[in-house]
Formats: sequence, C-alpha cells, structure tokens
Amino acid sequence: MKKLFKILLVEDNPLNQKIVSFNLRKENHNVTIAENGLIALDIYKKEKFDFILMDIMMPEMDGLEASVNIRKIEKEKNLKYTPIIALTANTLDNDRDKCLSFGMDEYMAKPFRMAKLYDLLEVLEII
Repeated sequence: MKKLFKILLVEDNPLNQKIVSFNLRKENHNVTIAENGLIALDIYKKEKFDFILMDIMMPEMDGLEASVNIRKIEKEKNLKYTPIIALTANTLDNDRDKCLSFGMDEYMAKPFRMAKLYDLLEVLEII
C-alpha cells in the first residue's frame, strides 16, 4: 500500500501551485500551499509535514533563506527533520550544490515529471 504524505508546497506562481497540488492530491497526498518563504515559515511553526517542496525564487523570502530558517527552527526546538526538495527553474551547474548547501535535501529542475517527484518522495521517506 502506498504511503500518503503531508506536504508543504512553497510556490509563488499560481499555475505551478495548481498543477503540482492537483497532481499530489490526485494521489491522495495532503497539500498545504504557501506563496513565499515567510508564509511557509509561519505555517511550518504550526504544523508538521512529511516533506517541503520549495521554490527558490519568490518575493519577500526566497526558498534558500526559508530553508536555512526551517533548519534553525528544527535545531532550536529539537523537531523531527523534514526533507526539503528544491523545485526551481534555475538549472546552472552549481544550482543543485547551492540548494544542498542551504539545507535542502534534493533538487528538481522545472518543468519536471510528477513520476520523478513521486519516486524521489519514496526514496527520501525511507532515509
């Protein structure tokens, strides 16, 4: 039986929000949407998630800064580690390394296939 996940989708683009959340919900995953990093931090402080899907380029607080803050909160409050997957249009050679250095666990370039995301969620869930 396939495991269902509670996912925080941090994405400022309404079309991307709809496409990703629709596909995740179609697989019966619970999805909460945050439009930027500040909103994501506020939601993260109140709820527990199995995964965070984080856009990089957003207004008010980008995904890199939000990820650093989430890792700080986890350490300060001794919370369960939450895997963060970067979902980004940034596809330069060093973008993946940059995301990982800011506390993210994996990197997916947009546009991506949902099947690849599902595979990644299953792999990260058992780590």
